[in-house]
Amino acid sequence: MFRVIFHMDMDAFYASVEQRDNPALRGKPLIVGAPPNQRGVVCAASYEARKFGVRSAMPSATAGRLCPRGIFVRPRMDRYKEESREIMKIVSGTGAIIEQVSIDEAYLDVSALCQGEDPDSSLLKSEPIARELKERIRCDRKLTATVGIATNKLLAKIASDYQKPDGLTLISDVDKAKFLRPLPVRVLFGIGKVTEQTLNQAGIRTIGDIQDYPGDLRALTGSFGIRLKQFAHGEDDRPLSLGDEIKSISGEETFLRDTEDRRVLRSCLREQATDIAAKIKRRGLGAHTVQVKVRYSNFTTLSRQITVEEPITEANDIYRLGCFLLGRDKLVSQPLRLIGLGVSSLRERTSQQLLLL
Repeated sequence: MFRVIFHMDMDAFYASVEQRDNPALRGKPLIVGAPPNQRGVVCAASYEARKFGVRSAMPSATAGRLCPRGIFVRPRMDRYKEESREIMKIVSGTGAIIEQVSIDEAYLDVSALCQGEDPDSSLLKSEPIARELKERIRCDRKLTATVGIATNKLLAKIASDYQKPDGLTLISDVDKAKFLRPLPVRVLFGIGKVTEQTLNQAGIRTIGDIQDYPGDLRALTGSFGIRLKQFAHGEDDRPLSLGDEIKSISGEETFLRDTEDRRVLRSCLREQATDIAAKIKRRGLGAHTVQVKVRYSNFTTLSRQITVEEPITEANDIYRLGCFLLGRDKLVSQPLRLIGLGVSSLRERTSQQLLLL
């Protein structure tokens, strides 16, 4: 059976829900998060606000400076979760095998629904299914989704990043290596900033450079070099994850003596953030949710979390959100016995807006 995989990604999901529910916000630079004159962070931004450089996990004050006319609204996570459930009902109606990756994103295996004589004819047979899915979401939920179609997860994800918002991109099996050639190396699954810099220093900037590289990539990227070469040619045999994927990554520190020394606490959080970031990057993941955990002298334990729309990978972002949660909820009101930091709602990451490169 020839594989046919969709990657469906809702467009600026949190902001789009807000703009749909309040028509006065449509077409405006909308920022979902705390107001810029308060201590807070950006959870999501509309495409109009992203043009000014606003992004998830950014301090609200910074977003306010970048986008002076931005309209700030507080996130309504219960509303977004409710909307996600309705969208996934529509997705389930396709009859596909589904891997829901996050609140607004899913892989669909539609192989059994559209078999042709070869991989590319199967892909073409699937296109009406993708168009109908997009139209159902548009008509029933008054929102837009972007869909990528390909023979594997790697290519389907890249395809869905290629034309946003409201896009539909099909990467043919016969032309997949050609399609990938001009794209920057960072769009490949598993490549973070460090690996990208290593490759760039070796003169490898595009996927075509990886395809043409005459040496052994393991000298640059370790054991990942073999997989990287396969990805560069559009080859990926990973199945959909239907329940055994990694749910979260975290770390914590128990102190010998209870402390409320901010320097000690910040140092612990930064070390934990650095360790977490390294782990999610090795797995080619990004995190939507950051949590902090504290335990007091009397063993009372509290945790708080924040969710952002775009996945984060950098230690500085994880650290900053952790510090924000501690300050927002005044969790260091007495000496701490333990402090912990974690991430969850993990998803694969690739670069967005490929057409702008």
